[in-house]
Amino acid sequence: MASHRAKKRFGQNFLVDDSVIHSLVNAIGPQRDDRILEIGPGLGAMTLPLLARVNQLEVIEIDRDLIARWHARNLEQLTIHECDALRFDFRADVTVDTDARPRRLVGNLPYNISTPLIFHVLEQADAVQDMHFMLQKEVIDRLCASCGDRQYGRLAVMVQSRCQTQKLLEIPAESFSPAPKVTSAFVRLEPLSEPKVPDTIQDLFARLVQQAFAQPRKTIANNLREQLSANALTKLEIDPGSRPQSISIEQLIRITQQLSNTAPD
Repeated sequence: MASHRAKKRFGQNFLVDDSVIHSLVNAIGPQRDDRILEIGPGLGAMTLPLLARVNQLEVIEIDRDLIARWHARNLEQLTIHECDALRFDFRADVTVDTDARPRRLVGNLPYNISTPLIFHVLEQADAVQDMHFMLQKEVIDRLCASCGDRQYGRLAVMVQSRCQTQKLLEIPAESFSPAPKVTSAFVRLEPLSEPKVPDTIQDLFARLVQQAFAQPRKTIANNLREQLSANALTKLEIDPGSRPQSISIEQLIRITQQLSNTAPD
């Protein structure tokens, strides 16, 4: 089969280090009956080892050349979704297996779509058992940051309000072809059985968090001055002079609940 040239517009960097691949698949821990969906199988670095350990595997691929390569393999275990992962309905039962169990998502995500893709999946978190994603190390550090950390911000809050996060390992650039200009890492995201933010205020919470971290060097009172007063923050046991990085998810939920209670019907 002819070689495939990585395409910049799809953010393709193919994993080629066998020892790293082995570590990643073991970290996923696939079971024979798992409903695994891989986002961007590429040339099959993780796809083929996963196929050896599960009864059925789904993949999402947007590159027509790679789609043709996978169809040419004629693998009965493999279901290929020819689409953009950012538009995929993860709740849809479109597999050979009609069992509606939650999917386990895996993938070496293109850096240019990683954050919007994670947000897209979180909107359907009830249909997902867990996620194992390879991302830019900097993004994973932000995903897993704790309140008070320098990297703590909107991404950490929005993801951790719905998931447990765990950074598993770092992957050097030379493990890929072509080698990216950044270090990668592997993360596990497990949707919480009960999201911290009730569905009824989820949209308001998302808008509030965006506003709260819009200017991270300013105080929380300054960033939220159009939403509520410094006195209102004090009544919620939040220091108006605090920087956003020191405001916990629970405190942000408390602010959202206050705004929801005072909003006009």
